[in-house]
Amino acid sequence: MMSKWYIDAGPDSDIVVSSRVRLARNFEEYPFPQRSSTEDQQKIIDETCHALFTGNPELERRLTLILFKELQPIQRQVLVEKHLVSKELAESSLETGALISDDEQISIMINEEDHLRIQCLTAGMQLDKAFALCNSIDDTIAEKIDYAFHDKIGYLTSCPTNVGTAIRVSIMLHLPALTMTGYIRAFLESCGKLGLAVRGLYGENTEAYGNMYQLSNQVTLGKSEKDIVDSIKSIGYQIIEQERLLRQELLKKNARKFEDRIMRSYGILKFSRILTSEEALKRLSDIRLGINLGIIKDMTEMDVNEMILNIQPGNLQQYAGKLLNPDNRDSVRAEYVRNKMG
Repeated sequence: MMSKWYIDAGPDSDIVVSSRVRLARNFEEYPFPQRSSTEDQQKIIDETCHALFTGNPELERRLTLILFKELQPIQRQVLVEKHLVSKELAESSLETGALISDDEQISIMINEEDHLRIQCLTAGMQLDKAFALCNSIDDTIAEKIDYAFHDKIGYLTSCPTNVGTAIRVSIMLHLPALTMTGYIRAFLESCGKLGLAVRGLYGENTEAYGNMYQLSNQVTLGKSEKDIVDSIKSIGYQIIEQERLLRQELLKKNARKFEDRIMRSYGILKFSRILTSEEALKRLSDIRLGINLGIIKDMTEMDVNEMILNIQPGNLQQYAGKLLNPDNRDSVRAEYVRNKMG
């Protein structure tokens, strides 16, 4: 089975969990999705597949079309939890679809807010790789489809905040030391002044559970795609340096107390019979930190990444093979984590 990006470790993955680049594109010939007819929406799905697969057998082999009208609610939720599609696409009443690659690095959302949202994800700090992959897919489609484009403004999108390059570049950061020391407030303020957005684990309007923060650009107009990628990379490396220094300071300041915190979380996860999502993410954040600092030696980052995904409600119910109410989910979550920690 092909390894998935969200289980792999990548460069600087002690801090950077993942890198993501997303391009918004619209077909010149059709109205934006919310103003288009059901017939138009189906044509957009068909034309996207034709543009990608004609003369590209490798892409046809690698990408699978998923139609959301054929999915059960849990299947939709699993795709959201894997960051492969947005919550908006999963809940949409339009004719929607997604082309997803076998390694789940590529996800092309069709008929979300825009006709296409071309998204590429990688483990660790690999924004250049994600950008190159997105560009390759974009170029393949552009050879056969005319995009909505203005010579002075750039790519036209449903939301004005995406007009221009229509690129969204983001990195998912695990920042327990910045959070513990309270320096996270200054970090959030600085990002706001630099025109960057900081969100939680699942993007806009979500909490930073498990000390996970998603850093992304807000401005897409007046800067080149490369400038935006380079800007997020540069700020990302500064954050990596700060977080690593603070982790060492915390360990040096009171090693016994620090190790006690890590090992308490280890014990709670290994023996709990009930675990809420929030507590599990908090404890897994400590475990991830303990692995990175060499305190925990019988687990890997990949183990933690896999658990962070599989304790989410959709994946958990898929693991159980049935629908679960919140109380049952807390019990099954604890059971899953115990089994995983062995």
